[in-house]
Amino acid sequence: MTKAEIVTAVYTRLGGFSKKESADLVDLVFETMKETLGRGEKIKISGFGNFVLRDKRQRQGRNPQTGDPIVITARRVLNFKASQLLKQALNDERSAGDGEAG
Repeated sequence: MTKAEIVTAVYTRLGGFSKKESADLVDLVFETMKETLGRGEKIKISGFGNFVLRDKRQRQGRNPQTGDPIVITARRVLNFKASQLLKQALNDERSAGDGEAG
């Protein structure tokens, strides 16, 4: 799903907003999430999951093509952990789809 598809879904489901206002809402949500993560704060969305920014230290690695040792620089990575409710919903959809196919 693309950002444009999310905007269309918000526009269709909520009503009362123009497409431009729906796009502004989606942009505002993403911008708020970006700023929050940039400050090093976690984002917890009940029934969906947690977004956590982690710092990874510099470490030694290998170039997979040549086998030469290289230094992997320190960086920040974004982790997402799905909530139990989301995991259950995704697995219920999957098992329901499997039952229809058989």
